[in-house]
Amino acid sequence: MEYNNEINRYKWWKTAVIYQIYPRSFADSNGDGIGDLQGIISRLDYLENLGIDAIWLSPVCRSPQDDNGYDISDYQDIDPMFGTLEDMEELISEAGKRRIRIIMDLVLNHSSDEHFWFREARKSRENPYHDYYVWRDGAEGELPNDMRAVFGGPAWEWVPEVGQYYFHQFSVKQPDLNWENPRLRREIYDMINWWIEKGVGGFRLDVIDQIAKDPDRKITNNGPRLHEFLRELSRETFQKADLVTVGEAWGATTELAKLYSNPDNSELSMVFQFEHICLDQIPGKEKWDLAPLPFLKLKEVFGRWQKELYGKGWNSLFWNNHDLPRIVSRWGNDGEYRVESAKMLAILLHGMQGTPYIYQGEELGMTNVRYALEEYRDIETLNLYKERLEKGYSQEEIMESLYAKSRDNARTPMQWNDGENAGFTEGSPWIRVNPNYREINAASQMTDGESVFGCYQRLIRLRKEYSVFADGEFKMLLEDDEDIFAYTRTEAFSRLLVVCNFHDREVKVSLKELDDPGKLLIANYQEAEQPTVLRAYEARMYWKER
Repeated sequence: MEYNNEINRYKWWKTAVIYQIYPRSFADSNGDGIGDLQGIISRLDYLENLGIDAIWLSPVCRSPQDDNGYDISDYQDIDPMFGTLEDMEELISEAGKRRIRIIMDLVLNHSSDEHFWFREARKSRENPYHDYYVWRDGAEGELPNDMRAVFGGPAWEWVPEVGQYYFHQFSVKQPDLNWENPRLRREIYDMINWWIEKGVGGFRLDVIDQIAKDPDRKITNNGPRLHEFLRELSRETFQKADLVTVGEAWGATTELAKLYSNPDNSELSMVFQFEHICLDQIPGKEKWDLAPLPFLKLKEVFGRWQKELYGKGWNSLFWNNHDLPRIVSRWGNDGEYRVESAKMLAILLHGMQGTPYIYQGEELGMTNVRYALEEYRDIETLNLYKERLEKGYSQEEIMESLYAKSRDNARTPMQWNDGENAGFTEGSPWIRVNPNYREINAASQMTDGESVFGCYQRLIRLRKEYSVFADGEFKMLLEDDEDIFAYTRTEAFSRLLVVCNFHDREVKVSLKELDDPGKLLIANYQEAEQPTVLRAYEARMYWKER
């Protein structure tokens, strides 16, 4: 079988679990209300206890912070908000002592408009850095075309010094880089190799599917030269070390993902694809246009990605990240069944083939927050409120969308204990702590084997203990059942069975695999089970020899 080739089977990230940290909100060491690198260092023992193998850091490079660090002004320095380059080197070293690797978040589609390259580029058309960015001729007030930026407004900005527009897919302060320029690509490769030499364990690549854009044809992602660029990037950088690389690719299909994560290691280890994440919105509308989760479609999407990438690529497994609402509030139950549903969602995801990602606080069952408008900090959220108000939406409609989908749901401070500001900072936090921190915090869960934390801890251990997690072939069971998510993972000598009730009511289950399920590895209820009945959000995972 192709999957069992020597090139790809024993990559360390096949059995790893990766933990994402949003540094601004994780741990503050100096009382300024903003998380920092020394704060992360102070919590490495917690992460070692959880059992994770790598930390993905959201951007910590120098930045004006127009988009929370995704606007980089110096790729080879640390933003003073988070510390110094020496702090970063210490983090890499201290994490390494605990066998934890550091994965950097790199933004290669665009830079900050305060980057040296762009400050030079806007001086004149003859400047050697001018062609590092995407420019089009025009007259002031006459846009090259009608493309819109993701954060609102036109995707073009006029620069009178050169009599041209530059292209920006995101904020006006995030000009898009021109990957058609080989000199720019060389600078990017040299920068990445510089970080590799410092000992980082890999990279998460922000909106990497947009680097081969063609704005004249209104192509933003999956441009014609995308995979050519990625193969060159990998050859010049990633293949020089034992790294994990994951690309953010909103437009990825299973066929494209086979190119991105080909076992020949020619591009990336895996991609973040978001097909499952986009299901609870009105089709053809924006994420803010809320719709009930189509459960059968969720199963179909997961099943298709598991089957079609088997032996031909690799999946990333995630419910949460810094851009997404908290999964227990989104598709679980953050009230009566918060603990049970948080565990169910964990068991369901971690039994699949791929590399799981845990977003900070997910392992505690942290929830969404309901702020007053003035308490939100996210640029996308604030722009959305203004735009929708102008379009005639009611304040109530807009706020319900924000409560459900605002990126700030994920960015509230980490809840360490029940003390002031949840133990996140001794100062005034940059964004308000979720008021439920007195009930939901790390200190109350770390020694409780039945907590959400204990469940994640156990799942991480299981993935290292049983080879079926990495090698087993996926089969969806009960495909048309409206309540149950069940599947098997099968390898030569063993089988994994996962059975989950996705809803808040008891359901009966008729499944022949439960006649002889094998050893119960983990469940989210302590009491004796009824094999043919699943309680609200009940989840079980079994293993048996074949």
